[in-house]
Amino acid sequence: MRINILTLFPELFGPFFSTSIVGRAVAAGLVSLRCMNFREFATDAHRSVDDRPFGGGPGMVLMCPPIVDALEDLESGEKEEPVRILLTPQGEPFTQEIAAELSSEPWLTLICGHYEGFDDRIRSVKKVREISIGDFVLSGGEPAAIVLVDSVVRLLPGALGHKESALDESFADGTLEYPQYTRPREYRGLEVPEVLLSGDHGRIAAWRLEQSLLRTAQRRPDLLDRLASGGRERKQ
Repeated sequence: MRINILTLFPELFGPFFSTSIVGRAVAAGLVSLRCMNFREFATDAHRSVDDRPFGGGPGMVLMCPPIVDALEDLESGEKEEPVRILLTPQGEPFTQEIAAELSSEPWLTLICGHYEGFDDRIRSVKKVREISIGDFVLSGGEPAAIVLVDSVVRLLPGALGHKESALDESFADGTLEYPQYTRPREYRGLEVPEVLLSGDHGRIAAWRLEQSLLRTAQRRPDLLDRLASGGRERKQ
């Protein structure tokens, strides 16, 4: 997989690209990550990438030419186009399902916004998918890009130490993960549940499913509603 990131601050990504699961995936050749500063495609003496909004108002807006020119430079000579993603609070909410979908793509280009956002014509000139990592505002798209890259790369075959790790986590099946425990067996009067020490894999699996559903009902009942709705839709 290839992932390109268009950003005004490429230096933010270096430590992230070289550590933990993402770093190991890069070292193993599972993913190629490249940052491009789209300020390199500014054409004026001040290397401007933003300007005042037409119609007035506060802040500055990212201009079309530097971003579009950067995209076209990246894609020059390529037979296939990448999935282009604008990281914006106006986008569709990012989910584990979308992460899994994107992990099957050979090439992603993430575009990090800043200031008051993008000139809307970028959306028309280039086919883009708009994604938001949550209902809050960041100073720029770089933290969102890091979240998306981490979520996607860890789903690539071979990225995790155990092939079942990505299947046994919160949101993987639409619910929250069950409680986990490790040594010591007793800590400040709190015991590990007996069933996890029983060696009975059937009982353990049933307990984990029960706890997963219970925790989801307590903390994220909307996820259970979504699962029920999906089941109804499949039956129709």
